[in-house]
Amino acid sequence: MFDDPLVLARLQFALTAATHYMFVAFTLGLAPYILVTQFIATLRRDAARMRAVRFWGGLYLVNYAMGILSGLVMELQLGLNWSGLNEMFGYVFGAPLAVETMAAFFIESTFLGLWIFGWDRMGRWAHWACFLVVTGTAYLSAYWVLVANGVLKWPDGFRIEGGEAVLEDPMALVANPSAVMAFWHVASGALLVGGAVVAAVSAYHLARRNDPDRMFHRGIRGGTVMLVLGVMPTVITGGTQFSLFGKEPPTAGLTYTADEIAAIEKAADSSVAGAFGATGDIVMMSSWLLISIAAGLLALVWLLRGLSKWRWFLHPVVFLPVLPYAASIGGWIFRETERQPWVVRGHLTTADAMTDLSPAMALASFSFFTVAFAVLGGATLWLLVRFARRGPEGGPLAPAAAEEAEPAPVRTF
Repeated sequence: MFDDPLVLARLQFALTAATHYMFVAFTLGLAPYILVTQFIATLRRDAARMRAVRFWGGLYLVNYAMGILSGLVMELQLGLNWSGLNEMFGYVFGAPLAVETMAAFFIESTFLGLWIFGWDRMGRWAHWACFLVVTGTAYLSAYWVLVANGVLKWPDGFRIEGGEAVLEDPMALVANPSAVMAFWHVASGALLVGGAVVAAVSAYHLARRNDPDRMFHRGIRGGTVMLVLGVMPTVITGGTQFSLFGKEPPTAGLTYTADEIAAIEKAADSSVAGAFGATGDIVMMSSWLLISIAAGLLALVWLLRGLSKWRWFLHPVVFLPVLPYAASIGGWIFRETERQPWVVRGHLTTADAMTDLSPAMALASFSFFTVAFAVLGGATLWLLVRFARRGPEGGPLAPAAAEEAEPAPVRTF
């Protein structure tokens, strides 16, 4: 297996994309909780809730910074390993990614900088509005990435000229049904990730009776609400995507005839992709089942007023974030392997999309990117756990301790 450049390139992309998605899901899931918490704190002029905003915002900042690094490496990978995709679909596939970078990411990062350095330097509502822009552009950024992914799964909005895809209908590209359905699924799934992390960190501190200003008492309740609200929408929006399975996209026949497509799919060895897809399906379905049970138990314990008191119940909640992450990655693997042997369904095969690499070059690339993402993922996990365990006084956005005023100098004459 490791002497086949195509297998190595596909495994490399799967590993790096799954790791990068962990950053994305946490960013999208935690942002609404911070936004709502800061809104309440601003409305009530509540200093205790504002300290909670600083704590959760510090975790958000760490994840966001490391997510930028992983995103840059992902872009590098697309250019190095998948030149065939760029040559044929660069104008169509690259267009939404360019919009995501220029119109969404730059705005998001600019206003996040204003939010970080604007504490006590701007009006409280202006400061909250900065994070409102951050949250909105984060979801907008995710949508544009899914528009690019939609081109691969449900190609539409272009024509083929001289073997290259040329954008013809921007609205068909933006309103791609694959992108729209995937966006709502990702948004609701990210809500589960955010809720699970908030509940887990809060449970950790409540189990140790560390709850300044009842911050973590509110946190575990808020995390429970996010889990309960996100479970059914995630399942429903995930199920709607099956409506496109087995159907021909609007641009079918522009590159290959129906008989040629059937021959390519028949000749392709899809056993490996099928095995990964089946495994992803099992992981996804079992994880969703466990999440549903966990959300129901948390809601029941909350109603019984035991969330912050039953310490024995809090310990397993600390490991809750594993479930939505596993479900999301398993579902992504199942969704993406379904279209094999195509990178762009009916137009470009995976083999043709790949850069011509020798086995040694492919192995070197696989090793480098795997190690790089392992380091990024490991460093991020270590930092998040470290700051989460420290609590509100030890986070990246914790206010500096007030220094004791020095006595005024005594003048002598």
